[in-house]
Amino acid sequence: MLAYLPLVVGGVLLVCLACVPLSDALTRAVRRLAIALFGSLARSREHVNRGHARSLRSAHVSRPYAAYAAVTYLYTAVAVVVGSILGLYLGAAGLLLLDVLDAQLTEAAVPTAASFTALELFAVVALAGATVGLLAGVSTYQYRWLLPQYKAGERERFIENTLQRNVAFMFALSRSGMGFTKILRILSGNQHVYGETAAEFGVTVRDIDLFGADVINALRRTGRRTPSEDLQEFVENLTSVLQSGQSVSAFLRNEYDQYKEEAESEQQRFLELLSTLAEGYVTVFVAGPLFLITILVVIGLVSGGTLGFLRAFTYLILPLGTLGFIVYLDTITSDTQGGDGEQEAEVRYDYVTRTPDEVSTAADGGVAARAVESDDVETAARNHGRLAAYNDLAPVRYALMHPVETITERPVWLLVVTAPLAVLSIAVRWGLTLGQRDLSLLALVDPASLERLLPVFDDAVVQALLFLIGTFAVVWEIRKRRLEAIERAVPDFLDRLASTNEAGMPIVASIERVANGDLGGLNEEVDRTWTDVRWGAPVEAALKRFETRVRTPMITRVVTLTTNAMSATSDLAPVLRIAADEAQSTQRLKRERRNELVTYLVVIYLAFLVFIAIIVALDTIFVPAIPTADQFAGPAGQSIGSIGQLTDEKKAAYSLLFFHTALVQAVCSGFVAGQMSETDIRSGAKHAFIMLAVAYGIFLFFA
Repeated sequence: MLAYLPLVVGGVLLVCLACVPLSDALTRAVRRLAIALFGSLARSREHVNRGHARSLRSAHVSRPYAAYAAVTYLYTAVAVVVGSILGLYLGAAGLLLLDVLDAQLTEAAVPTAASFTALELFAVVALAGATVGLLAGVSTYQYRWLLPQYKAGERERFIENTLQRNVAFMFALSRSGMGFTKILRILSGNQHVYGETAAEFGVTVRDIDLFGADVINALRRTGRRTPSEDLQEFVENLTSVLQSGQSVSAFLRNEYDQYKEEAESEQQRFLELLSTLAEGYVTVFVAGPLFLITILVVIGLVSGGTLGFLRAFTYLILPLGTLGFIVYLDTITSDTQGGDGEQEAEVRYDYVTRTPDEVSTAADGGVAARAVESDDVETAARNHGRLAAYNDLAPVRYALMHPVETITERPVWLLVVTAPLAVLSIAVRWGLTLGQRDLSLLALVDPASLERLLPVFDDAVVQALLFLIGTFAVVWEIRKRRLEAIERAVPDFLDRLASTNEAGMPIVASIERVANGDLGGLNEEVDRTWTDVRWGAPVEAALKRFETRVRTPMITRVVTLTTNAMSATSDLAPVLRIAADEAQSTQRLKRERRNELVTYLVVIYLAFLVFIAIIVALDTIFVPAIPTADQFAGPAGQSIGSIGQLTDEKKAAYSLLFFHTALVQAVCSGFVAGQMSETDIRSGAKHAFIMLAVAYGIFLFFA
């Protein structure tokens, strides 16, 4: 037992480190231990590792360099110890394996490892331990410092992709006459809307409010700290304008126009990249597999031995490769959108009077205070728990009482209902099939019996998959088209509001006037907003409820801009014009992108149809034309050549594999088409449904 004690100690250390992120108390304890052991070393290395310190600031890591570096040194030391222990045991195991191989493969009287002296054995084991320990330590150290660099790089992409709308927001508020410091404060308070750029300016506001810095020095520190070169350049130009006393509004207008032009050129580069990726996908994931399958089928039918690889390619390599391609597409499309992906609608509680979080906290504080005064702290705690449980269960109650609204707001929740139904239908149909065929469970253990049963089970699985994907596609398309209709009407809505406000109407009269017109997809929501105002709700509250009902990024930005501008001025026309211009620009870019991407969608469909046509030809023409062993036997009943290895069972196995390959390719191509044409994998559900139905129908008709 003592021989394995170091290994047990190393395992315990690994488990302890793995549990550290799960507990705040453990995290604080490890941090204190690291600072006590390596704090002085970390502080002395800060002036040397300026790049690491900058990456921590750029990634907005909450701990200073000394604390982060000390924990890194502690983790590295533990990794060296654990790696050395593991290396010692691996070295010893390697020596034992060498003895076993020598005994089995050679006739040497003394195995190689047994011929070593004690000093040589110690040197070999120690070298293995030192090597593994050093590799583990270096890997841990590099990982700890690469992590903030990666986060800083991610923040850089998000900042640069959200900078245009942030500049538009600041420009619009500056046109309302609002002070620039207040603009920064409002922007930093809406980080959930304006993303990482707003988070950067949030640190600027913190420097101003908490540390008493002036706005110019605070902006300069932001420029030195930010990972984005574009934001750094913008901040440098902005500080120059603030120092010189020039018009900030005019500067922001120029910057906004410049970023609009850059957005258009960026979209052209994005479309060129997508065209290359579309051609690469068709070549690698459609034409390539088709060529490979054809060659391997010919070889397999003649000489055998390729069926196993074809199964691995169909069931493993092709889906995983497509998944990786979709993940890469999602990365570049989300970068291009700049975080402008669709926001999931929050579940609403229209049927109850719900207290907001800050109000419920205040109300609970009053209850607790009265409980303390009456020496009934236990009652206050119990009431607090009941209130928390009530709020936690509110989404569940709403989903149960309003299932249609819940599904239309969040179509993913439909899978909670349809997925169990699909699995249940498969289980029932399989059970009925097994019962009709009088097959026992023991027969399923036999691989040959299982292979014969697979074609029987295919129909149930494919039909359940069609039901699952089809229902989600219908609900998703209904919701997506509704939101697209709303967003298309936003520029016209803002332009009309600006026109009526310019004519001298207050915002309330402007909303009434606009509500009486035709706004397309916005008619219902604007009518509800006007009803809220007419019944006495403040305009800001009515607009906030409008934002909560629709929950799209564009509406959220418009409502945030309008409600904040209303607190500064009653002349909202310039602000609304800017918001309308931004919305119109966004819609134009989306429209151009959609028109360009339709070409790639057609290419994917054509490539899929060619794939299906050739697979069906292989299944219905080529494979049946190859003679089997019985048909190709010689006069004495012996097969002539290796082609005689083909049997009817192998033909059936190839036919089943062709069918499965077509189904897998249909689902993969469908989701790739959705991600490429509409930059959203959920939009690929309808394409996957169509392609799967086409592949299934063709094989039912021809096979």
